[in-house]
Amino acid sequence: MKQMISIGSRLAIICAVSAIVLALVNSITAPKIAIYQEQLVQQALSEVSSGYTVGEKQSADAQQINYYHPLTDGDTVVGYVINLTAAGYGGPMTMLAGFSTAGETLAAKLIQNSETPGLGKKAESSEYMQMFVGTGGSTTLPIKKSDLPDAAADSISGATITFSGVAKALLAGSQFAIELGGMR
Repeated sequence: MKQMISIGSRLAIICAVSAIVLALVNSITAPKIAIYQEQLVQQALSEVSSGYTVGEKQSADAQQINYYHPLTDGDTVVGYVINLTAAGYGGPMTMLAGFSTAGETLAAKLIQNSETPGLGKKAESSEYMQMFVGTGGSTTLPIKKSDLPDAAADSISGATITFSGVAKALLAGSQFAIELGGMR
C-alpha cells in the first residue's frame, strides 16, 4: 500500500510539472502563432484581390461564408474577397476567394486544411485553383469531376471529396457575390 501511494504521488507530481510546463510554452507560443496566422491571411488577401484595393472586413450571415472584404477600383466596388468554409476529406477547410460583382471567380487560395498529403493537399497550390478562375457567374463553375476537361479531371483523382468541397464553397461564394452586387 505504501509503495502504491509513493508511485501515485510521483506520478501526480510529474503530471503537475508537465501541465505547468505545457501552459508556460503555450502562453509563449500562442501569440506568435496568432500573429503568423494573421500574416498568412493578409498574404492570401493580397494574392486573391487581383490588384484591387481591399476594403474593411464585413461580417456575413450566410452558410459557408465567414466574412468578406469589398474590392474597389477607386470608389467603385468591383468585387469581393470572401472567406469561405468548405467540407473536405480531412475536415473543414478555410479559403479566401476573390469574386467579381457578377460572381466570376478571380482567384482562390486555401489557407487552412487537414487534407491528405499528396492528394487533397494539392488544393493548396495555385495551379490547382486555376481550374476555377474565370468560372462562376455566367460561366458554369465545375462542381463534379465530369465537369472538367480530361487533364484537369485526372489531376484530382483520389481527392474528389476535396475538389467537391472547394467547388461547392466557391459556388456559394459566387452566389453571395452576385447577391451583394455593387453594394457596400
